[in-house]
Amino acid sequence: MRLRLPLQLRLHSLSKTFAFPSSLSPIRRKMSANSPTLAHSITLPSQLAQPVQIVAAPGVSDSEFRSAIDSSLFKQWLKNTQSESGILSGGALYLDRVLIQGVDMFGKRIGFLKFKADIFDKATGEKVPGIVFARGPAVAVLILLDSEDETYAVLTEQVRVPVGRLILELPAGMLDDDKGDFVGTAVREVEEETGINLNVGDMIDLTALLDSSTGCRVFPSPGGCDEEISVFLYRGQVEKGVIAQLQGKETGLREHGELIRVRVVPYDILWRMTADAKVLTAIALYEMAKREGLLPPPKV
Repeated sequence: MRLRLPLQLRLHSLSKTFAFPSSLSPIRRKMSANSPTLAHSITLPSQLAQPVQIVAAPGVSDSEFRSAIDSSLFKQWLKNTQSESGILSGGALYLDRVLIQGVDMFGKRIGFLKFKADIFDKATGEKVPGIVFARGPAVAVLILLDSEDETYAVLTEQVRVPVGRLILELPAGMLDDDKGDFVGTAVREVEEETGINLNVGDMIDLTALLDSSTGCRVFPSPGGCDEEISVFLYRGQVEKGVIAQLQGKETGLREHGELIRVRVVPYDILWRMTADAKVLTAIALYEMAKREGLLPPPKV
């Protein structure tokens, strides 16, 4: 049912990203007592006199290593460290070495990247914890449907192996490319996971209401993961029969292993029905935006 509702990192690319002169060494192999190690070197503007060494952990292949350092995930992390609020921008900390530990490919692109960054406090020489699980930007959508004087939230129930549970959560997904089409990705994920076809123009970016200093994204687990999520809202009206049709519907891209079942929950009890951080974040953003009068009226 379709419901229609109203560093191989290149010198020139690094220079364009940060707008500064940079030196770059080719990928090479360092010989150790046991086996050769893939290694690379880059120069960052905050520490021109101290190049950053990038090395591969045992088990990381040459192609994986090249893909990792040339990936948008790694380049974006480097960019973030040197942004206005970045950890290297003030000069108190410096990046000494990056160890690429794991690369998970999603087809021809990197889906997940695991690395360890050796970052030190210049004043004390102490190392700052720096284990990174990089997965990049993502989106989530709070869908609220008004029907016969009650508001319902549309959720998905999915198999989540990392926590070993079935989780009720918002329709959500990762950006598939570097184009940064957050709202387009949100609409596509909603259709894939629920069968509901939304219009881009009807989406409200709740995270865009945050102060600009936040980057207008939410970080679910900044202590270990770079994931940043844009949370969108859609609110519409439907007949009661639509709610019944959605309840329990099996969806998802089965060929990609997505075993999804749609669940519809009264909004009044939504905050008690799941521990999914995306749901609870969306509720907080929605309620605060509503209280401040920042939301347009629901579409009729």
